[in-house]
Amino acid sequence: MNNLEISKILRNVAAAYTIKDEKKFRFQIIAYHRASEIIANLPTEIRDIITDNKLNAINGIGSSLRSHIEELVKTGTVKQFEWLFDEISQAIFPLLDIQSFGPKKASKLVNYFELKNPDTVVDDILNFAKNGKIEDIPTFGKKSQKDIIRSIDEFRDKKGKIIKMILPFALEIAEQIILYIKKCPSTIRVTALGSLRRMTSTVGDIDIAVATDNPDKVIKHFVSYPYKERIIEQGSTTASILTSGGKQIDLMTQPLNSYGSLLQHFTGSKNHNIKLREYALKKGYSLSEYGIKNKNGEKKIFTEEEEFYKFIGLQWVPPEIREDKGEIELAIKNQLPNLVTLDDIKGDLHIHSNYPIEPSHDLGKNTMQDMINKANELGYEYLGFSEHNPSVSRHTKNQTYSILARRNEAIEQLKESNKNIRILNLLELDILSSGELAIDEKSLELVDAVLISIHSSFGMQKDIMTKRILNGFSHPKAKIFSHPTGRLLNERNGYDVNFEKLFLFSKDNNKALEINGSIKRLDLPDIIIKEAISHGVKMIINTDSHDVSQMNQMRYGVSVARRGWAESKDILNTLNYDNFIKWIKNK
Repeated sequence: MNNLEISKILRNVAAAYTIKDEKKFRFQIIAYHRASEIIANLPTEIRDIITDNKLNAINGIGSSLRSHIEELVKTGTVKQFEWLFDEISQAIFPLLDIQSFGPKKASKLVNYFELKNPDTVVDDILNFAKNGKIEDIPTFGKKSQKDIIRSIDEFRDKKGKIIKMILPFALEIAEQIILYIKKCPSTIRVTALGSLRRMTSTVGDIDIAVATDNPDKVIKHFVSYPYKERIIEQGSTTASILTSGGKQIDLMTQPLNSYGSLLQHFTGSKNHNIKLREYALKKGYSLSEYGIKNKNGEKKIFTEEEEFYKFIGLQWVPPEIREDKGEIELAIKNQLPNLVTLDDIKGDLHIHSNYPIEPSHDLGKNTMQDMINKANELGYEYLGFSEHNPSVSRHTKNQTYSILARRNEAIEQLKESNKNIRILNLLELDILSSGELAIDEKSLELVDAVLISIHSSFGMQKDIMTKRILNGFSHPKAKIFSHPTGRLLNERNGYDVNFEKLFLFSKDNNKALEINGSIKRLDLPDIIIKEAISHGVKMIINTDSHDVSQMNQMRYGVSVARRGWAESKDILNTLNYDNFIKWIKNK
């Protein structure tokens, strides 16, 4: 049973509690939703975490729930869940994967039509809707029936809520729509909300807030977006559209004088807001998207989020770390970390040019000079060229040496002609399945340092994979471990590695772990970054660019670093060139 399967079971438990009695089981519903989300986004399989006795180290999962998760992983069932599912049809749960279906709506339809088979329930509901048999059910109607047909069709076209967008894709869509909304004269301010504002690695629906004195004009402008597929809903202060790419965009409006309250409430996360409400209640305040009320019912409204947090005695919390991982406790003491910013970055050390190195993997598209020019535009001090090593299977050791010697000469010439950008001669080097590096000692002498990577044999057992990595990382020239989990968002979970051992080795041997800003990777994940920091491990944020345009992806790597609570002191490429090169040369 993998993480996604466990996550779905916990989501179903939350749904079952909702159907049973939403008010009575409010805290259970919140707890299981939280655990479902946490486990779905873990970079390591939960079964391995349990094997290593590390389940209690995961923030946000209580002791009782941890015991249920252990039982689920070890036996495939949980005795505590049996009574919960006794009177609930299993046909309800497949409907929860479809946009617009919540537990109560799904339950009502399944019970009304007495459906029992989870394998056919989606087809059954679609047939009932197409035959006009849903519109007469109380609280439904023709519009609801039409929406059900559309939602199921979109789900089958892979547009349903089960598929999340990777952060860069979601951000690009949101930025296009925000630019469009700004063209409306009634727009005063506009901001992305929710998981997108928190910069999570994957995003569901896109939520946008607008400060305005004329919500009607903003709504009309928004629903006229030229690339929409259809209007889902249009009200007096809110609206929802589906874009031509099948992504849902939700808009809400608020007067400027209470805009800060709305931003805080709808940025989330749910767990952060619950903890914030509990803290505020102890001080006699109740919080909402409209402001803060005291015991007498008097309401205070806020234009800015900073004012909102300050009013209840807290330091403003950056959106990226609003996940109930200790940020509120530190905000009370005014001790939140000073998170790294894009302006702190002094260079990019993972760059692939089109130099004809005859690599083991893909070649870059642009010349080294093109990429140096881009680094100049970005205000960098230094740039590290790190093409993949020449293919092991297609070259002898002498041929590899000759290729790298010619490349070395080309880089030395570039150093002479480019004084603004300091150039490092690096290489991205495969760790072979044996743990050996892909080139020999003679060739290694031609480079300043290497980034090591895993590009093959992903299915190794954790202890064997860890030994393989540490063996390759132990070479004095190996300074950076690139994309350390090997994950590809929405495509591949990556390989298993013992991060405890990797952290200890890295700290003891002056090594760095990469935070890879490539849009499909965002690797290290934020949960591992936070743990690395607690172990005193240094990291480097790189783009893994194979094209000049990809050098702009540094902001995604920075966003992941911020979610992992990284400060500039944790990130080595915030150092100036002189200090960075000292680190490279320090064996």
